[in-house]
Amino acid sequence: MSISAAVAGATGLGAHITTQLLANPSVSSVISLTRRKHEIPEVSPKYNNIVNAETSTWYNEFHTALKNAGTSIAFSGLGSTRAQAGGLENQRKIDVDLNYDLAKAAKETGTVKTYVLISSGGADSKSFAPYMKMKGELEDKLIGLKFERTVILRPGFLMGDRGERSRMGEGLAIGLVNATTMLLGNWLKDKIAAEGPVVARAAIKAGLAQGADWKGDENGVWIVDQSEVIRLGKSE
Repeated sequence: MSISAAVAGATGLGAHITTQLLANPSVSSVISLTRRKHEIPEVSPKYNNIVNAETSTWYNEFHTALKNAGTSIAFSGLGSTRAQAGGLENQRKIDVDLNYDLAKAAKETGTVKTYVLISSGGADSKSFAPYMKMKGELEDKLIGLKFERTVILRPGFLMGDRGERSRMGEGLAIGLVNATTMLLGNWLKDKIAAEGPVVARAAIKAGLAQGADWKGDENGVWIVDQSEVIRLGKSE
């Protein structure tokens, strides 16, 4: 089986997804779309990194690249912070609007059958918390596109190097998790947090799952919660 994959937002968490896809022998090609160049440890002939800081052209670029490559599965680790985006409305333009546009571009290729989104634990379109509300609204819009398979990961706090995406409140929580892990071991950490490579591995395993390993519902939607992220991401 030869798989052509794509990643939107291949820096931060998306970088882990991209690197693991490139190392997967079942994956023949990987396209990524980023605002800045994604440096990978080793140059791979099957990697095409499209770099463009002007996101207004991303829809057309993503659609064209995926259609030409016959891409069958796409991942999104795209996201921002309120501070990085310059306010809540600008964050929404990235976390919801741009993410949805790219998913729609993938859907309209006709070749992408599976779409994998890294969302967040607590995502809910009815939430009073702006961040959780945005994540929930994006999930609803993505499900509405009716891919053959839609995988939504809802990890807890993301540990490790996330580049510019870390939020101050999340950073404080991660510090607390690290401190309690030193005292009590990994059981608490696995309940509420996950390392970037673990989330990436879970995303790929769920996205490529076949047969009994596929846990989607009758609509082809699989919500992967924190416990399932840990199970998939830490299993061989």
